[in-house]
Amino acid sequence: MSEQLAQWLIESGCTIAFTGAGISTESGIPDFRSPGGIWSTSQPVLFDDFVASEEARVEYWRQKSLAAREFADAQPNVGHEILARWEEQGVLRGLITQNIDGLHHLAGSRKVQEIHGTARQVTCLDCGWLDDVGTWVDQYMVTRLAPRCPECDGPLKHATISFGQSLSPEVLEKCSGWARESELFLVMGSSLVVHPAAGMPQLALQQGARLVIINATETPYDDAADLLIRAPLGETLSAVDLAVQKLREPEGGG
Repeated sequence: MSEQLAQWLIESGCTIAFTGAGISTESGIPDFRSPGGIWSTSQPVLFDDFVASEEARVEYWRQKSLAAREFADAQPNVGHEILARWEEQGVLRGLITQNIDGLHHLAGSRKVQEIHGTARQVTCLDCGWLDDVGTWVDQYMVTRLAPRCPECDGPLKHATISFGQSLSPEVLEKCSGWARESELFLVMGSSLVVHPAAGMPQLALQQGARLVIINATETPYDDAADLLIRAPLGETLSAVDLAVQKLREPEGGG
């Protein structure tokens, strides 16, 4: 299977990668939906509640500060690094991620669409001011108050898409365009159940793209996949990358 996928990667004129929480678990970041994850013990704060209620904003920051500990020191794993290398080598056209951990950027990927935003920054809901998240998590841990924007005193939240909050139309349009342009759509570590992100493989399939899914559990698209791999991502991508590099070697090269 590794050799087959490597051949498709080399042949494809436009490969788009799509990643979910599964690619980051090997970096020590838990899937928050899993048993023991923060969402199994806390009720997520809805966006409308965050906007309307100071109490909800404090609860939001409590949850986010707990979650920040899970990934603040996390580093990209071999899967992130391989995808960044494929982009640099021209094997990968772009990457769509559902993850908010920022590890693809840390690994060196540049053509990345973070469809659910990033938890490595905060933004002001009133004026759009941006800043790195660390200072504001630290401030909350000391004051236990929801932080306010230093520019306009508006409410600060992580630059992520909360429950009930609309996705960025620009990001969604870019992701949809990539999916439609793809010749090979490579899904990794996603159960493909959170929409509209989970609809991207369908857009690719409608345009005749090959669909490859590497995931530990079943997805709604398994029957439509041209290749389905149930194995750890780091191990799988390492094997595929080895095959890709061999195929990229000049004939007779060593």
